[in-house]
Amino acid sequence: MARVLIIEDNRNLALGLRTNLEFEGHEAEIARDGTAGLIRARTRGHDLIVLDLMLPGLDGFRVLEVLRGEGLTTPVLVLTARGDETDKVRGLRGGADDYVTKPFALRELLARVTALLRRTRAASEERPAPAAGLRFGDVAVNPATRVVTRGGRPVPLRPKEYDLLGALLRREGGVVGRAELLREVWGYHESVLSRTLDTHVGELRRKLETDPAAPRHILTVRKTGYRLAIEPD
Repeated sequence: MARVLIIEDNRNLALGLRTNLEFEGHEAEIARDGTAGLIRARTRGHDLIVLDLMLPGLDGFRVLEVLRGEGLTTPVLVLTARGDETDKVRGLRGGADDYVTKPFALRELLARVTALLRRTRAASEERPAPAAGLRFGDVAVNPATRVVTRGGRPVPLRPKEYDLLGALLRREGGVVGRAELLREVWGYHESVLSRTLDTHVGELRRKLETDPAAPRHILTVRKTGYRLAIEPD
């Protein structure tokens, strides 16, 4: 059983989500504005937060910004009618772990909730890590501390960004398919379509590549997936 916080001002939607989550065996509670949601997220231990963006009081972007700024690592699934690509990128850059637009299929939403919860549990278990001191270009990765530096300076990566980088590093330059990355990093079944992977790859390039538009290390393999060129510059 997981504890889920639903921050959603649409009463019927919030109640429907709570009912279905409870049917799946989870415990769910509702906050109907951003301020109340922020308080509950801060003071009560949750395994997942479902967060609307269009909220009274504090909007969802601000709630997410404050929570991540305070170091809260609880997975956040953004649920919103704002489907513009700019909003998606802003939400993911702000620390969201997934993004679902309204209207949505309930089965897909529940599948994404299950995937995020499974991924969180797996992260607490022992798993293979990149070799100590791995480098590519001027980037160094310390798997013991999950610290990534570029040119000797720390680079702040979101948890999923680091997990994605680790998945690429473990292949030691080999190609890894999109579906495999989605399953390994997010726990998705390959039938669940998502732009999440592409957005996170874009963020890794922005933070780690000298020229994100012409990456030298985090490479796209057409019609297959991605690979990390670990040869030195």
